[in-house]
This record gives sequence, structure tokens and C-alpha cells, in this order.
Amino acid sequence: MAAVGVLHLELHLDYATSIKDKRNVIRSLKARLRDHFNVAVAEIGHHDSLTHGLVGVVTIANDRVYAEGLLQKAEDEAAALLGATLVSSGVEWIE
Repeated sequence: MAAVGVLHLELHLDYATSIKDKRNVIRSLKARLRDHFNVAVAEIGHHDSLTHGLVGVVTIANDRVYAEGLLQKAEDEAAALLGATLVSSGVEWIE
């Protein structure tokens, strides 16, 4: 059975002064994760806030262990890229 994993990344951009600032950070994160890990990435929440963002990263695989490893690497990459801007993260499984 296929495993579908969803990684949630919550961001706090206290330095953002415009929607453009927020969009630049999120656009960069989305491109980096897509290019490096071949995952689907979208902004899924906090659309009405300048300083908060919620990004979802999704993968599907035949093997849950593989999917877990891939999402962990994507989370590590996001943490390295964002630093303190990444305030929380978590994985949800859809089976």
C-alpha cells in the first residue's frame, strides 16, 4: 500500500514588512524543496498574515520508510535555509 506523507512547515517572518517579503521567502523555499527532493510544495495557510506562513510538502511512495526519510531530509533542508524563521514542523500520514 502506498504511503502519503504531508510535512507542515510553520514560518514566522518577523522582519517582513510587505507581502512581497513573505512571498520571496516562501517562493525560494518551495523552489529549493521541489528541485532537491522532487516533492509537491504549496503555501497552505496564513494567507492573510504578513509575518506568518504555512507550507505543505507532500510525497507519495510505495515504502513508508523511504517517504519518512525523504520528508526528514526536506525538513532538515528547510531548517537550514530558514533558521529561526521555521518555528514548527510536523508530519501527517494519509493511508
